[in-house]
Amino acid sequence: MATTAELFEEPFVADEYIERLVWRTPGGGSRGGPEAFDPKRLLEEFVNHIQELQIMDERIQRKVEKLEQQCQKEAKEFAKKVQELQKSNQIKEAADVIQKLHLIAQELPFDRFSEVKSKIASKYHDLECQLIQEFTSAQRRGEVSRMREVAAVLLHFKGYSHCIDVYIKQCQEGAYLRNDIFEDAAILCQRVNKQVGDIFSNPEAVLAKLIQNVFEVKLQSFVKDQLEECRKSDAEQYLKSLYDLYTRTTSLSSKLMEFNLGTDKQTFLSKLIKSIFVSYLENYIEVEIGYLKSRSAMILQRYYDSKNHQKRSIGTGGIQDLKERIRQRTNLPLGPSIDTHGETFLSQEVVVNLLQETKQAFERCHRLSDPSDLPRNAFRIFTILVEFLCIEHIDYALETGLAGIPSSDSRNANLYFLDVVQQANTIFHLFDKQFNDHLMPLISSSPKLSECLQKKKEIIEQMEMKLDTGIDRTLNCMIGQMKHILAAEQKKTDFKPEDENNVLIQYTNACVKVCAYVRKQVEKIKNSMDGKNVDTVLMELGVRFHRLTYEHLQQYSYSCMGGMLAICDVAEYRKCAKDFKIPMVLHLFDTLHALCNLLVVAPDNLKQVCSGEQLANLDKNILHSFVQLRADYRSARLARHFS
Repeated sequence: MATTAELFEEPFVADEYIERLVWRTPGGGSRGGPEAFDPKRLLEEFVNHIQELQIMDERIQRKVEKLEQQCQKEAKEFAKKVQELQKSNQIKEAADVIQKLHLIAQELPFDRFSEVKSKIASKYHDLECQLIQEFTSAQRRGEVSRMREVAAVLLHFKGYSHCIDVYIKQCQEGAYLRNDIFEDAAILCQRVNKQVGDIFSNPEAVLAKLIQNVFEVKLQSFVKDQLEECRKSDAEQYLKSLYDLYTRTTSLSSKLMEFNLGTDKQTFLSKLIKSIFVSYLENYIEVEIGYLKSRSAMILQRYYDSKNHQKRSIGTGGIQDLKERIRQRTNLPLGPSIDTHGETFLSQEVVVNLLQETKQAFERCHRLSDPSDLPRNAFRIFTILVEFLCIEHIDYALETGLAGIPSSDSRNANLYFLDVVQQANTIFHLFDKQFNDHLMPLISSSPKLSECLQKKKEIIEQMEMKLDTGIDRTLNCMIGQMKHILAAEQKKTDFKPEDENNVLIQYTNACVKVCAYVRKQVEKIKNSMDGKNVDTVLMELGVRFHRLTYEHLQQYSYSCMGGMLAICDVAEYRKCAKDFKIPMVLHLFDTLHALCNLLVVAPDNLKQVCSGEQLANLDKNILHSFVQLRADYRSARLARHFS
C-alpha cells in the first residue's frame, strides 16, 4: 500500500500510473530486462493492487464522511450562536421598545386604551421574566459579561430589584460549608465585592443588600438557634455564647467596613447588628447580675463547706454598732472569744475565682451594654463584688478574727490575727488592681466615677479600722505574753543576790526568753505587712515593749551587782530593739540603759550622770524614781548627793 501511495503523485494520469506499476512489477517488462515478460504474474499483481485500491477507497470514504459530519455539527453550532446573538440583540431592541411603550402607555386614558395598555403590560412582564431568567442562567454558567449585559437592560425595568435578589440568592449557594459561619460570610462578601462592580451599575447598593440579607437571614437564624436553647436553662452558657456571638458579629462588621456600602456604612452596619441582638441586649444586665450573684454565693459556700464551717451571723444595727464603738475605744471583747484554731477564713483561691467571675462580667458589660448604660451597669457589677468579696468574705474573716483574739491576760495565746492581716493585705492589692484595670475604664468619664471611688473608700476604711483594732489588741496580747514571761521567770533575787561576790555578770533568764519572744513577733509583723504599715506597727510595739520593760524594772530593789545585771538585761533589750529598725524605739532603750546606770554609779557621781547628754532633758521625778530603786538609797549620804 505504501508503494501504491507513491504512485499517486501529482499530477495524476491513469496511463502513466499503470505504466509505472507495470515497470515496478517483476516480469512485467515487454522488452528485455533481467526477467522475461510474465503475463500471469502481471495479472496477479493487477488483481492484488485493485483490492488494495478498494480498501484504500473505503478508508478514504469513511474519513470523508466523518469530516463532513464534523463540519455539519460545527456549522449548526455556529448558526445557533449567531442566532442567539441575533436573538440577544432583538431582546435588547425589544426591551428598549417595550420600555418606551410602557412609559407612553402610562399617559393613555384607561377607558379608551385599556386593551392596548393590557397587551403592553403583558409583553412588559413577559420580557422582564425572560431577562431575569437569562440573568439567572448566565450566573449559573459564570458568564459575567452576559450578566452585565442583561443587568444593564433590566436596569430600566421594575424587575431590576428582583434581578439583584436572584443574584444575592444564587451567590450564597454553597457559601456556608465551613464550621465558622462568620468566616464564611466574610469570604462571601469579599468574593462578591470583587465581582459586583463588573456586573451592576450600582455595586455598593447590591453589596449592601447582600450584607443585609446575610445579617437578617443567615446570622439572625444562627444566633437564635445558639441562644434560645440555653437562655432559660443555663445562664453561664447563655452569657458566654451571647458575648462570643456579639463579638464575632461586630468583628465581621469591622471587616465589612473596608467595602464601599454607601454614605453612612457605620450606621448601616450598627443597625444590622442591633436588629439581631436587640431582644437579648435589652435585659442583658439583669441576667448578668442574677448569674454573678448566684455564682459568687456558690463559690463562697463551697469554700466554707470545705472547711466544715457554718458562717456566724454578724449582727448589725444600733446595739451592734454601739458594741463596735466601745470595743474600738476600750479594746474590750464585748462577747465570748471564739477558737478558730488558727483558721483565717480567707482564701486566695476564693478571691481569685470571685475576681475572675467579676472580670468576665466587666468584659461582657463593656461589650454588650449600650454606651449610655455602661457606667450604671458597671457600677452594679462592682457592688456585687463589694458584697461578696469585701463584706461576705473579707469583712466576715475580720470579724471572726477579731472575735478570735484572746484577752491580753491569756497565756500561750495563738496570735493568728497577723495572718489575717497578711492575707487581707494581699487581697486588698488584688481588689484594687481589678478596680483600676477593669472598672475605671468603664466609668472614668461618667458621674459614677465619684460614686465608685466613694464606695471603695468607705469599704477600705471600714476594713482598715477593723484591722487596726485587731492589730492593737494583738499587740496588747503580745505585751501580755511578755508580762507572763517576766512574772514567771524574773526573781527578786536576780537584782539583789544573797552573795554579791558570787555573781556572773550576764543577762537574766527572763530577759533571754522575752527577747526571743520579741524577735519572733517582729519577724512575724514584717512578714504580715508591707510598706509604712510595718514601721507603724513596729513603732507601736516598740513603745509598748519599752513601757513594759520600764515598768518591770521599777518593781525591784537593786544592789550594786543587781544593778549591773539590770544594765546587762537592758543592753540585751536594746540589742533586740535594733531589730525594729525604728530610731525612736532605739532611742527609748538608749535612754533606759542610761537610767539604769543610776543604779550602780557612785553616790558622788550621781549629779554628773544625771546632767549627762542622755538624761539631762528627762523629768527630775523620773531620775529620782530610778535612784530610789537602789538598795542604798535611804543612806543619808546618797540622799544628800542627789538632792
